[in-house]
Amino acid sequence: MNQHFLTPRELEIFKLLIDNKTTKLIAEELKISEKTVRNHISNVIGKLGVTSRTQAIIMLVKSGMIQL
Repeated sequence: MNQHFLTPRELEIFKLLIDNKTTKLIAEELKISEKTVRNHISNVIGKLGVTSRTQAIIMLVKSGMIQL
């Protein structure tokens, strides 16, 4: 999987998700709206062809794009 497939912001959000941060906390930390966070998550799920955040995280970890 090509790391440039996802935007830096998308990767940043998923790194925060694996740190057990909520959508609200991620939005506050990145100074963006919760809706924008959810949109980024949905975009990644669509790009990866999975159906959940959990599946996306597993795929990103297995591919080495993010680390636990």
